[in-house]
Amino acid sequence: MTGLTRRTLLQTLSAVPAAGFVAGMPAIARAAEFSFKYGNNLPLTHPLNVRSQEAADRIAKETNGRVEIKIFPNNQLGGDTDMLAQVRSGGITFFTPSALVIATLVPVAAINAVGFAFADYNQVWAAMDGKLGQHVRDAIGKVGLHAFEKMWDNGFRQMTTGAKQIQSAADMDGLKIRVPVSPLSISMFKALGASPTSLQFSEVYSSLQTRIVDAQENPLPIIQVAKLYEVQKFCATSNHIWDGFWFIAHGRSWAGLPPDLQKIVATAINEAGVKQREDIKGLNETVQADLQAKGLAFNHPAPESFRAKLRDNGFYAEWKGRFGDDAWALLESAVGKLA
Repeated sequence: MTGLTRRTLLQTLSAVPAAGFVAGMPAIARAAEFSFKYGNNLPLTHPLNVRSQEAADRIAKETNGRVEIKIFPNNQLGGDTDMLAQVRSGGITFFTPSALVIATLVPVAAINAVGFAFADYNQVWAAMDGKLGQHVRDAIGKVGLHAFEKMWDNGFRQMTTGAKQIQSAADMDGLKIRVPVSPLSISMFKALGASPTSLQFSEVYSSLQTRIVDAQENPLPIIQVAKLYEVQKFCATSNHIWDGFWFIAHGRSWAGLPPDLQKIVATAINEAGVKQREDIKGLNETVQADLQAKGLAFNHPAPESFRAKLRDNGFYAEWKGRFGDDAWALLESAVGKLA
């Protein structure tokens, strides 16, 4: 040791003007020219955060440290409603709301969650990477937000039951099923003849256990993490709703970034999003095998009877009116005739 104590070091540094101190530090330690906060509601280990961190690291490297993105996962900055308000005000720069969350601000954003619209991921990405996605991005832009070109995956939702398998739409009659607080979800299950009940997710396990509800619907990883297989016997891989995350930015902050940096940031985020899609696809396959090993019985109902019932009960006609002819035509161009 040279005899330089922590106290004397701090005293020495406090006497140095701030600008001179920064200039004397290694380049890698200098403050970024653009420092942004990114908030989301998922655990740090989720593929969304893993790929986001890769993108942030790539952005820091390719901009030579000029752009820094700090990630705040797992609702550290508040719930979805809080973070949506913060990204609108500029309190945070980036946020990844699901389409159903941002639909509270931009109603047409919920169009990807129309019941039994998408047969598979090929249709999802053709629509959301194509003209329908562009239509939604334009609507998001009108509320002062910037949406990146590639949506990130939140997965298809599946139905679980405790008493009987769901083989067709006829099995939905009178089914007491828990759904999220979403007008689109409630409308769909009512049109299928079920009795939907909106409950907070924290109440789902106990409500299934005590038979307040007989069924629920969620992506497979959620069913696994929440241990719903302990209180459910069957899972119908219905793929009845697909939902994804829009990677959005505060509009003025994004516009204030020089074009060369915009290109680097957008490329990194979009390419990370495509990798995250593959992560989720692989994760779903692994999760299903795990759930089967834990005793959950899977079946694969065909979508035709569900679509027919929704059509006959006016569900598609109602939501075509709500979303508008233009958006609906773009959806049908990707998935075929619905209404």
